[in-house]
Amino acid sequence: MTPDTILTLKGISKTFYLGTPNQNNVLNNLNLTVKKGDFITIIGGNGSGKSTLLNSIAGTFLIDKGSIKIKEKEMNKLKEEKRASLIGRVFQDPLMGTAPRMTVSENLSIAYRRGQKRTLKKGSTSNERLYFKTLLKKLDLGLEKRLDSEMGLLSGGQRQAIALLMATMNQPELLLLDEHTAALDPKTASVVLELTRKRIEEENLTALMITHNMQDALNYGNRLIMLDKGQVIIDLSGEDKQDLTVAEVLGLFQKRTENRLVSDEMLFN
Repeated sequence: MTPDTILTLKGISKTFYLGTPNQNNVLNNLNLTVKKGDFITIIGGNGSGKSTLLNSIAGTFLIDKGSIKIKEKEMNKLKEEKRASLIGRVFQDPLMGTAPRMTVSENLSIAYRRGQKRTLKKGSTSNERLYFKTLLKKLDLGLEKRLDSEMGLLSGGQRQAIALLMATMNQPELLLLDEHTAALDPKTASVVLELTRKRIEEENLTALMITHNMQDALNYGNRLIMLDKGQVIIDLSGEDKQDLTVAEVLGLFQKRTENRLVSDEMLFN
């Protein structure tokens, strides 16, 4: 492992409903190395293992075999709450990740104090409020004027923008974005994606972003991976990614899957 390696996945596998007629092998001996500052977009068909990959990294459930390391720290046996100090996450559903009956300021306070000793206090100090206003103003959505509004009164795009701030406020080792613009209208999704790019660049974060929009996968990030049947079948970065078109990605996917089918046939014949 090199000093700039943030995430190392070695041979990770995850099967659901093992031993039943519904057995589903979602991740199959998957390997991936992520460097400091990588902004990786993840694409793949339904059931390819995209969300299961992020859930495995976050500790939403434990993998069946393999190794997950953040820097030098082994994650395999750590539950989700134990990984939270290292990982920031924004979900697809704008209703997740924030408390709707609490104010914007209260939600930001919870994120700001993540990893600190817990107290009964849920409000914000005057200094914290000034800091939150500064962060919110950078979003250019007028949210710095709504510190005392309940989160549930905001639009989906506004909530996702705040969830992004909450997930990145303490500069996590890894940021996981699980189709965080999929529930938004195209215009709002574009705004949130630009905020995401800006936030990642400003804070020099390392991020994995799932998207179903292949053009977004090409437009954002420095690296693109494609999953199929729980494995990484395409991993492109730099000029290889920059010069691709959506049609070329689809063609590359078809070629790789055809090669896998031929290999499987040779193995079992």
